[in-house]
Amino acid sequence: MPTKILHKEKLIPGRTSKLVLDAPQIAATARPGHFVILRVDEHGERFPLTIADTDKENGTITIVYLVLGRSTQMLEDLNEGDSILDVCGPLGRATHIEKFEAPKKVICVGGGTGVAAMHHIAKGHHDAGNYVIACIGARNKDLLLFHKELSLFCDEVLVSTDDGSMGSQGIVTDLVRARLDEEGENIAEVVAVGPVPMMQAVAELTRGYEKPTTVSLNSLMVDGLGMCGACRVTVGGEMKFTCVDGPEFDGHKVDFAELRSRLGSFRDQEGRAREERRCNCMDKLAEKKED
Repeated sequence: MPTKILHKEKLIPGRTSKLVLDAPQIAATARPGHFVILRVDEHGERFPLTIADTDKENGTITIVYLVLGRSTQMLEDLNEGDSILDVCGPLGRATHIEKFEAPKKVICVGGGTGVAAMHHIAKGHHDAGNYVIACIGARNKDLLLFHKELSLFCDEVLVSTDDGSMGSQGIVTDLVRARLDEEGENIAEVVAVGPVPMMQAVAELTRGYEKPTTVSLNSLMVDGLGMCGACRVTVGGEMKFTCVDGPEFDGHKVDFAELRSRLGSFRDQEGRAREERRCNCMDKLAEKKED
């Protein structure tokens, strides 16, 4: 059944957008950490996106995506009032969230579009009654996502930018390190969502402080059902499927070296698909002009 786009916001024009979808059945049961599978039209491929927020009362879910390949470009071409052919979910294992007694706190770290997925997890910890410290980073203030949304419920929102245009100048792990040095005994858990190098850096940092650390490997997923095997990852010496066994894992057990070597496996195919779509669009535009 087609799913209507109720609202579209271009967070970073031409690069990152947010959609609010009319999906009451998914909104009713979705929890932090869950994702959905989308197919834009009958010619599109299936691809997963993590749920960034839900509104059970209004029956909506929010997704955020980076315009990177052919499928996300097709999604970007849609506007408010248009419909996505298929939206299936919620899928995956929900985030494990427990209540920590004061003065224990949870640090939620986000980078890039991962801030959107982290937003849902941070909100879940807040709803459980935990003190939440959000640490978010970007190259500059114009690329920073969900700062306003996180500020609505997080007890603290710490920001770092590479150029110092907002918050502290530096990288997001600097914020985490400073807080661990300041009150490490009060930090119960660290959650990191974003680019793999960032999550690896956070996990390596917290290992030294012996702090439980969860990372989300949602960017690895392809079919979302465990059939294609593209999202295989080694965790604690065992092979796991991100879409079925995750997408969240113990960051101290993930084999990041293997993970990073596999991330570019389909880069050439993605490039060809983008170019093919661009050529098709140009051909259609030329046909319209001739008519």
